[in-house]
Amino acid sequence: MPKDRSLVRAGDIGAWVYCNRAWWLANVKDVAPANVAELDAGTRAHHAHGRTVRRAHQLQRLGYLFLAVGMILAGIALLVNVIGGLL
Repeated sequence: MPKDRSLVRAGDIGAWVYCNRAWWLANVKDVAPANVAELDAGTRAHHAHGRTVRRAHQLQRLGYLFLAVGMILAGIALLVNVIGGLL
C-alpha cells in the first residue's frame, strides 16, 4: 500500500529530527534500514514497557477502589459506634 504523502505523522517528524538523512533514505528513496534486528528489539522493548505502564495504571485504580471501600466501611463503623452510644 503506498504511503499517503499528504499526511505528516508524528513518527515521521521524530525520525526526521533524529536524522533527516535516514528519514529521506527511508521515505524518498525507499532504502530499507540495515539494523532491522535492533529496530525489532526496540519495538519489542517499547511494547513490553507499554504493558508495564498499563498494568501499573490498573493497579493504581484498584488501589483507589480499595481506599474508597475502606473509607466507606470506616464511616459506617463510626456511624454505628455513634448511634450505639446514643441508645
